[in-house]
Amino acid sequence: MMDSWSDYYQRRTIQVQPNLLQEQLLYSHLLDCARVESPDALIERFWMLFIDGAGYPNHEIWLALKCVIDSPYVEKDFKFILNRSCHILINHWLMQPRLHSAISELVNQFDRVPNSHARSRTALRLRQLVKQFKSTEQYAALQRLAQVVSQTPDNYTGSRPLRTLIRRYPCLYEANLLTRDSSDEQRRRVRQIRRQVQRQFERDLACYATHRQIGNSFSLQSNEVQPDVRQDGRLPQPNGSCASLQNPTLLSDRQIDRALLHFGGKIDGSNTYRDRAHRFVTYTSHTSSYRSFKDDLYEYLVESIDPKYGNCQFNSRLHQFLKETLPEHHADPFSDVLMVQTCRRLLNLLVVDSPQKLNHSLFVDLTGNLGITTTIGLLLKIVLICRKVKPCLEARLAILFKHYETYASDAVTWLIQSLENLNIALSLNFGTLKLYQGSSPCGS
Repeated sequence: MMDSWSDYYQRRTIQVQPNLLQEQLLYSHLLDCARVESPDALIERFWMLFIDGAGYPNHEIWLALKCVIDSPYVEKDFKFILNRSCHILINHWLMQPRLHSAISELVNQFDRVPNSHARSRTALRLRQLVKQFKSTEQYAALQRLAQVVSQTPDNYTGSRPLRTLIRRYPCLYEANLLTRDSSDEQRRRVRQIRRQVQRQFERDLACYATHRQIGNSFSLQSNEVQPDVRQDGRLPQPNGSCASLQNPTLLSDRQIDRALLHFGGKIDGSNTYRDRAHRFVTYTSHTSSYRSFKDDLYEYLVESIDPKYGNCQFNSRLHQFLKETLPEHHADPFSDVLMVQTCRRLLNLLVVDSPQKLNHSLFVDLTGNLGITTTIGLLLKIVLICRKVKPCLEARLAILFKHYETYASDAVTWLIQSLENLNIALSLNFGTLKLYQGSSPCGS
């Protein structure tokens, strides 16, 4: 049986939906309005058409919406239609940073109370459908997007819901801001925002770590050109504005130091995480069988696990898991396909299996006993030997974020610190940052 999005997409593809032309008329109308009207005018137009359901000035468009609402498929399809209508306006505003605040205003319209009782059966049905929309993943993704593009200061307090911190974690954007019905344009915009936020974080972290003058044990450099620090201790930004040298993470200075040295330094005195991953990939490229690869993978993973923890249960559990992974391929030659499948299953085990089961007890146990930095390091070891599963790791953590997003931040500090450590780990191993222990090559 097809899920609702596949069902909707198939109906559109074979064009058996009787109101398809009316649906397209709605989209074209909103697109035309977005090109010429101010955000305030567009938001008021959206309110009259979709929320209040009364007083819309264009009767032809109102009749088109009425046809959509009268469709026998509306219960399944309306969330996709309304989501696309929202993104027609949002995509236009995303191109202009000064208009980003309009996105939050648009999403806030769903919390406004209609002006009066519904004056028609169509208006009453519309309000019921909008109420149902607020319980969908599409609406939740809209709320998260509004948080990401919000220009309000990110002043962390433990009583704030976790969802208000989504902007801090660009690695979660694609899994948390997009849904199955997201258009190619939406996906492109989200990836663009992710790159911008990630680069800004890396610049801020490099400046903060380098200039806070805690000590000279390491220097953090970005591959991007770093601006000079002004006499007032502020940094000129590329757009001409200034940003003070504030901690860009929710970690303490000691925690930042540990994360930087752990994810970017020599963890055993001579090798970084990338060094170890490179050695492992080189060695296993000559592995005779998939069974032998899994034996090597086990040794690679447990070498960084504290024996006091590993010998209790974890090592044996990991060994048994790998033994039972794709046993029908044990005698087969090792391949990239088997590498990807194995690493994906490992991430499911170590983080969370699925949104439905949501079994993440092992991840909680690892962070509580090994420590958060070491646990993220274990996950980093997997994505460094198989970079194709990096989106899988991000998707696994996005599941946890969605599950806990209504919790107060101080109730899920383990998850927040995990994501903060992940930000640093990814920046040092997949981004523009590089750690120099001792003195930097620039002499700083």
